[in-house]
Amino acid sequence: MIWGMRSKTSSIITTMASLRPSSVKGDPIQFSPFSAITNSFTGFHRNWLSLRTEKLGRVDNTWLRLSPSLKEKSVLRLDASSISAGLAQELKRFKIQNMSETDGRVDFFDEMKQRFLSFKKHKYLGEVEHFKTLAEAQSPKFMVIACVDSRVCPSNILGFQPGEAFMVRNVANLVPPLENGRTETNAALEFAVKTLQVQNVFVIGHSCCAGIQTLMTMQDDENSSFTEKWVANAKVAKLRTKEAIHLSFDQQCKHCEKESINCSLLNLLTYPWIEERVRKGTLSLQGGYYDFLRCTFEIWTLDFKESNVSHGSRISVKDKAFWC
Repeated sequence: MIWGMRSKTSSIITTMASLRPSSVKGDPIQFSPFSAITNSFTGFHRNWLSLRTEKLGRVDNTWLRLSPSLKEKSVLRLDASSISAGLAQELKRFKIQNMSETDGRVDFFDEMKQRFLSFKKHKYLGEVEHFKTLAEAQSPKFMVIACVDSRVCPSNILGFQPGEAFMVRNVANLVPPLENGRTETNAALEFAVKTLQVQNVFVIGHSCCAGIQTLMTMQDDENSSFTEKWVANAKVAKLRTKEAIHLSFDQQCKHCEKESINCSLLNLLTYPWIEERVRKGTLSLQGGYYDFLRCTFEIWTLDFKESNVSHGSRISVKDKAFWC
């Protein structure tokens, strides 16, 4: 065992002696017992390696005379004495920065954990039978199409409970027409209407929508980005808004936010399996608008009988309500 320790020390001396002082020029020293912690050590003298080799040589001569516990303490003292003041300060800064970053992540997910545990205690465990039923199958009454905006979560605003609403969220809460091809939005619609047989398709827009602002500011022939190409699905709403030339830009955006909801309701009727159910009265199409600056909500229903449902036409609505 002693021979192994001595051999290990000699190996360290040989390795460190082979490193030339010029190897520290420009870049920080990589060889250190603390290199697993940080590689940004500074504060070494150019002859540090030779001095350390000298010290290790002297220690090697007296190694056999030390007890195991003293040997361990001596190595620790040797390592500590070799760290310059600059190195210690750098190491301290690293530890503080690393702890700060880690604490930030831990605090965030710790809060999320507490929310989950609260949900489990007050909601799940209080309605165990309901959640067991949901585990077997779902039968939501609503298919909700809402915006991805983090400020306008429908479940938070309208209080949808688990199992009540099948939901898809996209930029600017748009429904593209059938002719535009497959998207995750019409895939969700197909599943909700054909398989789950929802009774309502609810398109919810909101104030200060960045997607609509992008639509209103982009040129008609611009759709180079993913966002621009997507919001172009509401170009009919933009054209109708531009007709109201007396409005300011902010007013135009608000007008377009509501107009795009009606365009999405109209686009829903381009899907035969939706149009058929609306015609029969087994499916209802609603629009909603949430103004989060004033915390008000408007809701209306597409009037199929009074609407001219040909593509590009204007629609008629009924059952308007204003919640405030």
